[in-house]
Amino acid sequence: MGTKIPINIAGNLVADPELTVGESGVTHAKLRVAVNQRIQGADGTWQDGEPVFHNVSAFRALAENVATSLKKGDPVTVAGELEFRSYEKDGERREARRIVADTIGPDLRFGTAAYQRMSHASAAVSPPEVQASTEAPAVEPAAPAYNVSLKGPVFLPPLGAKPGNEISF
Repeated sequence: MGTKIPINIAGNLVADPELTVGESGVTHAKLRVAVNQRIQGADGTWQDGEPVFHNVSAFRALAENVATSLKKGDPVTVAGELEFRSYEKDGERREARRIVADTIGPDLRFGTAAYQRMSHASAAVSPPEVQASTEAPAVEPAAPAYNVSLKGPVFLPPLGAKPGNEISF
């Protein structure tokens, strides 16, 4: 049995997330996040402190979304529980720690992101059939994806407004 402590960190991914599927079918993503403290010297200048590396685990849909959305070097925020475990290896008692993530996201202090909601219901529904006749009802195409440039802030149309094909700045 381990001790779990709530924790929030902000840092950078050291490597691309590693996505695996366990024997039980549960998806698991392993991440390594480096957190650097900024330290102000006696002369008033700021310097990077020693980095602290955290092992982070995400499961199920969070794991899949992390593996799809994030890559090495991305600034991220992680909220979850710090878990301490002890085990025995080669006759020696060892300890390990990891963060079991509840949420992971890009750190928006350093850039912008376009959020795309995943719909579990849309994957189960088959597309409507289109009949080739002059009296067939017109089928509206799905809303196009936005083309987003990272040159400035992203402005989305108000709720209920028809989305366009591009967002321009």
